[in-house]
Amino acid sequence: MTDDVTDDVTDDVTKSEIVSTDAGDARITWHPAPKAEARLILALSHGAGGGIEARDLRAVAAALPAHGVTVALVEQPWRVAGKKLAPAPKTLDVGWRGLWPALAEPGLPVIAGGRSAGARVACRTAAELGAAGVLALSFPLHPPGKPEKSRARELLGAGVPTLVVQGGNDPFGKPAEFPEGAYELVEVPHGDHGFAVPKRADIGEAEAMTLITDGVIRWTGMLGA
Repeated sequence: MTDDVTDDVTDDVTKSEIVSTDAGDARITWHPAPKAEARLILALSHGAGGGIEARDLRAVAAALPAHGVTVALVEQPWRVAGKKLAPAPKTLDVGWRGLWPALAEPGLPVIAGGRSAGARVACRTAAELGAAGVLALSFPLHPPGKPEKSRARELLGAGVPTLVVQGGNDPFGKPAEFPEGAYELVEVPHGDHGFAVPKRADIGEAEAMTLITDGVIRWTGMLGA
C-alpha cells in the first residue's frame, strides 16, 4: 500500500512515496524519465552505512532519466525509521520484496540495484522478482581483510544480466579479486568503497562519476527497447 503519490511517475517531477512492507514503511524517491521516452525503471537502494545521498546514487539518478530510464531511489524501512544500524540480510530482502509491486506498477521492466548491501539484496532477489537486470555498485565481495569470506555466490547467482561497478581500491573487493562469471564489470580507477578518489589520483570525483554514469547508460541501453 502506498501514499504520498502526487503524479504519474512518468512525468518530469521528482517525487517520493511511502510504501508499507512487512519490514516497515519504506520510501521511494522517483526521478522520472520524460513520459514519451521512458522504457526502463532502475531501482537503487543504499548500503548499510548510508542513505540515498551517496554520490554514486545521486549521479545515476541525475544522468539516467535523459536516456529513457526512470530512477527510483529506495530507502529501506530501517532508514525511514531513523535507525542507525541495518538489520539482518533476511529482513532487508523482506523490505525489498514488499517494495517491488510499487516499483513495477508503472508497467516498465525494472532493473534491481543498489550500492554495497543494497547490491547484495538485488542479487539475492532478482530472479524471483523477475528483474530485467541487476546493477551492483560497490558490491561487497568480502569483508575488508577477509577474502576467505566471499559473497561471490550471491553475485554469480543473480540469474539476470548484471553490471558491477567497482572502485579500483575498494577494500570490500578490488576488481581483480572478482571471479569470472556472466556479468560485466566497470572499474573506477583508485576509487574506494564510496567511489572517492585520492587527491593524488589522475582522475577527480567528477570524472569518476562520469565513468559510472557512462557505464550504466551504455549497459541499460542494451537491456530494453
